[in-house]
Amino acid sequence: MILVINSGSSSVKYQLIDLDGPERTKPGKIENIGEPGSEVPDHEAALTRVADEVSAHSGELTAIGHRVVHGGPVFIEPTLITDEVVKHIQEAVPLAPLHNPANLAGIEVTRRLWPDLPQVAVFDTAFHSTMPLAARTYAVDHEVAQRYGLRRYGFHGTSTAYVSRVAAELVDRAGLANVIVLHLGNGASATAVAAGRCVDTSMGMTPLEGLVMGTRSGDLDPGTIFHLIRGGMAPDEVESMLIERSGLLGLCGDNDMRAVLARVESGDEAAALAYDVYCHRLRKYIGAYCAVLGEVDVIAFTGGVGENSALVRRSVLSGLEHMGIRLDPLRNMSGDAKRLISADDSDVVIAVVPTDEELEIARETSLVVSRTISE
Repeated sequence: MILVINSGSSSVKYQLIDLDGPERTKPGKIENIGEPGSEVPDHEAALTRVADEVSAHSGELTAIGHRVVHGGPVFIEPTLITDEVVKHIQEAVPLAPLHNPANLAGIEVTRRLWPDLPQVAVFDTAFHSTMPLAARTYAVDHEVAQRYGLRRYGFHGTSTAYVSRVAAELVDRAGLANVIVLHLGNGASATAVAAGRCVDTSMGMTPLEGLVMGTRSGDLDPGTIFHLIRGGMAPDEVESMLIERSGLLGLCGDNDMRAVLARVESGDEAAALAYDVYCHRLRKYIGAYCAVLGEVDVIAFTGGVGENSALVRRSVLSGLEHMGIRLDPLRNMSGDAKRLISADDSDVVIAVVPTDEELEIARETSLVVSRTISE
C-alpha cells in the first residue's frame, strides 16, 4: 500500500492506494494551510493530520510517493529520497518557485513522521527528459544557456505518462503507439509521445510556454516583454500579468471554460474571441505534433476541459478530416468517462482518458522501491 502525497503551497492532497486492486482508501485534502483563521497553521500540522487519518493502515504502508513539480537537470526519473536528493530539489526551486518549496515541505515533514518508510519523489518533468536535443534546446547564446540552465523541461509529465500508456492500451498497442496527449485544464499542455517516450511538449523551461491556459498566456513573442518593460512596467509586474492575468482570463475576464462557453452562447464577443484563440492555438499544436510524430495512432484528451467539454473537442478537431482525424458526434457527446470518440472511418483514434496522477505516482513509487530492494 502506497501513501501518495501532493503537497501544495496552501493544501495537501493525499490518498492510500493498494496496487493489488488497485484500491483506494482515505482520499483527502487539507486546505487553507497557513491562511488567516485556519486551524492548520503549517505543513507540519497538515501532515500530522494526514498521519492520524491513515493511522489505521500504517502497518500496511510500504512506501510514500511525493509529487514534485520540477526535477531540474538532475532528475530524469522517479528517485528514492535521500538528503542529497532533497538538496538537488532545493536547487531547482528557482525553476518552480511556486511549487517546489511546498513539495519540499511535504517531504521534510513526512520523513520525520515515517522515518523508516522508503519515500520516492516523482517529478512532473521526468517523463519529458527523453525529448531529443533538438526539441529541448532554445536557440539562444550557448554560453548563456549553460550558465543559467536555459532549456525546455516540460510539465504535466506524470499525467501524460499515465494517459499515453492507457491510450496505447485502448488501441491494443501497449508501449508502441504514437500518441498526442492534450492535457486541458486551467493549465494546459500538448505532448507528442512516440512508443512511450516523449519527443516534444508544449510547456518549456516554465509552465508559461505553449497553449493558451486559464490565466497564462502560452506562446508569446519575447519582444513584447521588452516592449512592456521599456514602456514602464516592472519585470515582476510583467511576469505576474503573463502568469496570473493572461490566457482566457486576460482575454475575456473568465478563466473557467464553462463560464467562457456560457458567454459565447449568449453572444459575448470577448468570450468568443478568447475561445477562438484558445482553439486555434491548440489546433496548431496538433498539426505540429502530427508532423513531429510522422504517424499518429491516438489523440487523447484529458484534464477538466479535455474530459468534459464536447464542444472544445469538436471545435479543435473540426477541419482536420483531411488528416484522417474524424470525430463521431454522438460518441463525442457521450457522458462515459474513458471512451473512444472517433468515427469508425477515422485513421487516427480519438479518445477521452481521465487522468490519474495519484495512481501513476503510486505505480512509479512501487517500481523504484522494488528496484532498490533488488539491488
